[in-house]
Amino acid sequence: MSKVEIYEPAMCCSTGVCGPGVDRELLRVSTFLNELEGEGRKVIRYNLTSDPMAFVTNKEVNDIIANEGTEALPITIVDGEIRQKGSYPSNASFAEWAGMTREDIIKMVLKTQKVSSNGGCSCGSGCC
Repeated sequence: MSKVEIYEPAMCCSTGVCGPGVDRELLRVSTFLNELEGEGRKVIRYNLTSDPMAFVTNKEVNDIIANEGTEALPITIVDGEIRQKGSYPSNASFAEWAGMTREDIIKMVLKTQKVSSNGGCSCGSGCC
């Protein structure tokens, strides 16, 4: 499995559900990364607010921010190589970089659909 790291802009939380509104893109990323983690895959996230030293100690990330500003965030690095900057990768890219095969992805999607088909409520308690 590859080492996948995301250097994210300063934000109050990494889930996308904070403050008065919902950041749909951040919610998508957080949800998918949680699903990956449930499958034993780990994507490391660094937030500029809570992990500033990670940005300082990574020379490439530090150089990008010095030259392009924080608008270049998020930056995704796979095995030490910058793969994307300025936006979050697609779910397919995350899955591929985390070492999942096509079959692994299909199983994960089917498992997720099975859980959420419980009356449209994925919490399992009938709360929805």
